Amino acid sequence: MLVLTICSTNAQTTEGDSVTTLPWPRNLQSKIDVIVQDPLLDISQLGLMVWDLTADSAIYRYNDRQLMRPASTMKLVTAITALDKLGVNYKFNTLLYYTGEISNRTLHGDLYFVGGMDPMIDLPELRGFARAIRQLGIDTIRGSLMADKTMKDTLKWGEGWCWDDKNPTLSPLTIGRDTHFLEQFAQVLMDDSLSIDSLTLGEGQLPAGAIAIGTCQHTLDQVLVKMMKDSDNFYAECVLFQTAAASGRRPAKADDALAATRRLINSIGLNASDYRLADGSGLSLYNYVTPELMTRLLRYTWRHKAIYQHLQPTLPIAGQDGTLKKRMTRSASEGNVRAKTGTLTGIVSLAGYCTAPNGHELCFAIINQGVMSWRKGRALQDRICDAMCEP
Repeated sequence: MLVLTICSTNAQTTEGDSVTTLPWPRNLQSKIDVIVQDPLLDISQLGLMVWDLTADSAIYRYNDRQLMRPASTMKLVTAITALDKLGVNYKFNTLLYYTGEISNRTLHGDLYFVGGMDPMIDLPELRGFARAIRQLGIDTIRGSLMADKTMKDTLKWGEGWCWDDKNPTLSPLTIGRDTHFLEQFAQVLMDDSLSIDSLTLGEGQLPAGAIAIGTCQHTLDQVLVKMMKDSDNFYAECVLFQTAAASGRRPAKADDALAATRRLINSIGLNASDYRLADGSGLSLYNYVTPELMTRLLRYTWRHKAIYQHLQPTLPIAGQDGTLKKRMTRSASEGNVRAKTGTLTGIVSLAGYCTAPNGHELCFAIINQGVMSWRKGRALQDRICDAMCEP
């Protein structure tokens, strides 16, 4: 009787002393076939898709059309939509204006900050604005310090966020996530010896005829690096609202950005109504996507080189940096797999790119749902990545 053994490490068949290596992609398929027999999947769900970008074909499917929560791999959807909609050269802007008149080194009028939901604003930028005021010859301000927050709606949190999580407050004007932007700028002015006698703080829309003082800018690339490498939820929501604001509606709403994502989904041949999109970070419990959707978006990105060239450097690298720094070390995946991680209670996900030993470029999406041990979920995903990367 002939006994056929499929080896999980080298995808070889054995008959007596003869050894035959399976051809691509059957060798990879056989290795993953072994991995998905893991007992973890007796008590949890797995959705998986692997796409050969070089051959442009799906080479592994396992519950790839099952709707599952993506956790922070939702940030991939947000980033790809932003790069597609806003363009790779997009910049976040925070603007400072004044009204009234300047006489005898005194501003008789108001200062207006127009918030652009830039998550990277910090004290050095506020000091830069203070220097710009001094360069106008101003050393005394008699008026108000105003915040224009009309870029977005007044909702402080995303749809479907858990009330007991440490969620970021979604405001167009923050400094290091702190919403006390005007108070901190007033302190910067005093530290710079500007007189701010009776300066009042308030909110209001920038009036017509206001005069520009300065602009602080950060590129989309800068924001995406921290958003993706560190899985920063606040940065992701800021990117979402940049896409929302590009719709032209004021105040912008999250669904303005998600509408752009739905259009993108429809354009790649899927039906956007089959999925549920709620936020930009993946914090929401209302997001439902599939491994097929995630993989198809990664394929779209790879085929549009300008988008890919700006997304790929932001992804964590296995065994080297970001949220993958401590994963897949000393394995074939180290330095090869570039992917976004995701973790929520009961959810572990991973989606990104790697290169197979035959030189084929691959993209993949893995979602484990109902996993109470994130270590076991990650270990399973790491084994799948090793199978894609090892000789």
